[in-house]
Parts: sequence; structure tokens; C-alpha cells
Amino acid sequence: MRLVYLGTPAMAVAPLDALVAAGHDVALVVTGEDKRRGRGRELSPSPVKAAAVTHGLPVSHSIDDIASLDEVRLGVVVAYGQIIRAPLLDALPFVNVHFSLLPRWRGAAPVERALLAGDELTGVCIMRVEEGLDTGGVYSRREVPIGERASAGELRAQLVTAGTELLVETLEVAAAQWSEGWIDRAEPQLGESTYAAKLSTADREIDWAASAKSIDRQIRVGGAWTTFRGKRLKILSGDLIEATVIPTAVQPEGKAPMSFAAWRNGAGPAADELFG
Repeated sequence: MRLVYLGTPAMAVAPLDALVAAGHDVALVVTGEDKRRGRGRELSPSPVKAAAVTHGLPVSHSIDDIASLDEVRLGVVVAYGQIIRAPLLDALPFVNVHFSLLPRWRGAAPVERALLAGDELTGVCIMRVEEGLDTGGVYSRREVPIGERASAGELRAQLVTAGTELLVETLEVAAAQWSEGWIDRAEPQLGESTYAAKLSTADREIDWAASAKSIDRQIRVGGAWTTFRGKRLKILSGDLIEATVIPTAVQPEGKAPMSFAAWRNGAGPAADELFG
């Protein structure tokens, strides 16, 4: 099937690779602008652009270039990061790989919010893109259990694998049943919706008065921080032992990551000194 692909970060690379491997004709890849990265601040492409170039696919940074393409049936969106406006949605149907079981966790941070909330189950939906925020009907879905000690990175990797497989399977059906009106067969979302707002710095600050399970989830989401002697201290990982969170790796402000034991030996906290 001839399609366009919209995606930017590393998590959107595997679905693109799989679509190419499945024989789909990717007429154009639309991705974010090159950014300056690293110490040298040199311009480098998004992970999706780098993958597209490897496959020999045409790449654009402008979604407007889709309008000039011929005979494209479908747009596929995976973590593109920009809104697709109504005129383009009216001209071409789009599907999105969304990393939650809609309508649970509509929005920018479904993986992180599912972890923070203590959900035991999440998943992936292949949904039709509408003007509303993740409100479109669902073509297919797959459940993914959330491991008791899973980090956001580990959960995201599981969801990408499940989503990539589901996308390929769904588009195989779409190609076979396109002339029978497949695009209009998405099932409406049922149930109460929840909003997965992007996490702020404040969301990541540890409240040591919260339950140990809540703090543990915050650490596993990534970016958790506290303060010690007036300076920020990132808690990179920790163990949950008998309802107590024990940090295992930290990063002091302005320094490299280190083990909690090494930090404690260097900082020499008194017995009555507390974080935060």
C-alpha cells in the first residue's frame, strides 16, 4: 500500500522499518527538523530521518509536502509530535499508533502516566486520527501488562514491539479490504477518558511523605529528583524493600551519575539529614 509516514524519535524507527520490510510503498517520510546535539552542537537528523535515509526514502520536514503526492492511500503517524490540521485530514486518512488502551490516557505521556498511576495493564491502539486529541475510532488494540518493577524505558520498548507488530497486521487487513470500506470501520472509543499530560519538572520532584510505592513508580518513570543541602539530586534508580525506597544510583547537580553508596561516602550525610 502506498503511504506516507510521520514520526520523529527513536521509538518511531521500528514501525517504519517494519512497514518497509512488509513491502509497503512509503512515498514520503515527514519528520522533525535536524537539531544540534552533543558537545559539538552539530546538526544531526532525527532518528526517523536517519532510518529513512538508510532505506533510501524521500524525507521532508514539512507536512505540507504531502499534498503534492499522487495515489497515496494512507498516512501513518507514530510519535510525530505535531498536530495534523483538518484540511489534510479531510484530504487523506491517517492512522496513529497510540501507546495506551484508549480512551485511557489520551495525550502526550501515556506511558509515564500509566506507570505513575499504578496501572497494571496498558497496551497499544491503532486509531484513526481526528482533530480531537486521540479521540478517533480504534481499528485494533493489544494489551501489554505492566511489570511490577518495569521502568518507563522498558515499558516503552515493550509497547513499541507490540505496536509495530499490530501496525503491520492491521495494515495487511487494510490493504486487503480497502475497496470494501475498511477505513470507515474504526470502532468508537468507549468508557471514561483520562488525560496524559506531559510531565513537568514539578511532577518529577519526589514527595518523601508519599507512599513508598508512589515514590518507587516516580523513580521508575525517570527524571525523579529531590534536594540535598540546597542542591538538586536526581534519583536514577532504587529498590523497594519492605515498603521502603532505597536509592541505588543518583546524579548530584553538575556531576556525573554514580552509585548511591559512592555519593553517600562523598557527601557524608549526618544521621538526621533528610532529602528535600
